[in-house]
Amino acid sequence: MTFNIHHGADPDEVLDLEKVAGVVRGSGADIVGLQEVDRHWSSRSDFVDQAEWLAERLDLHVTYGANLDLDPAQPGDPRRQYGAAILSRHPIVDAHNTLLPRSETGEQRGLLEADVLVHGKKMRFLNTHLEHTSQAERLSQVEAINDIVDDSRLPTVLVGDLNATPDTEEVGVLTKQLTDTWPLAGQGDGFTYSAESPYERIDYVLTSPGIKARQAQVLSTNASDHRPVRVELSLP
Repeated sequence: MTFNIHHGADPDEVLDLEKVAGVVRGSGADIVGLQEVDRHWSSRSDFVDQAEWLAERLDLHVTYGANLDLDPAQPGDPRRQYGAAILSRHPIVDAHNTLLPRSETGEQRGLLEADVLVHGKKMRFLNTHLEHTSQAERLSQVEAINDIVDDSRLPTVLVGDLNATPDTEEVGVLTKQLTDTWPLAGQGDGFTYSAESPYERIDYVLTSPGIKARQAQVLSTNASDHRPVRVELSLP
């Protein structure tokens, strides 16, 4: 599943991380890519380590990638971080975060990579959140992601908030190597944003050759300003 959690706040900016946990739990997903995850970031999320909180609440493995990493407000406090997380029922055996290209004015984005051991076989799960203000920046970011995907020798799943609709050039670049699962396994338009009145599809689950998508659905929830996408996959 992919889910932009909007730092645990609903469309009215009411913080409720328990509601996010309920969506993840109810989905039954084995591996979840979360975007817009705070880690001791600010008062908007009560300075909580949201990745660790969700992992403990749901009894899942976790890895975190900080794309913004700032000094603490008070000396001795944890660093203030903002980025992406991966939650998994299966063991995460290796993980790292790669910072993606950006302009001087763009927000730093990243690609969080996790090698996950599923029934004795390794797969690679990638999670990203692309720039929302510049198509040129998104294009440079997807080119960097493609280079990383090209180096993978494992069955690979890429999820994330791409901030781009399926007809855009940047999505076209990614789908040169990966398959968009929604047209194969979903029904309807698959709109994920906004949560209250969805009008566009910008959240994706993409797979490498050999992985089959059996069913895809957009889950209806107002736990965030995005709706999550859940896909059932068969690994080779």
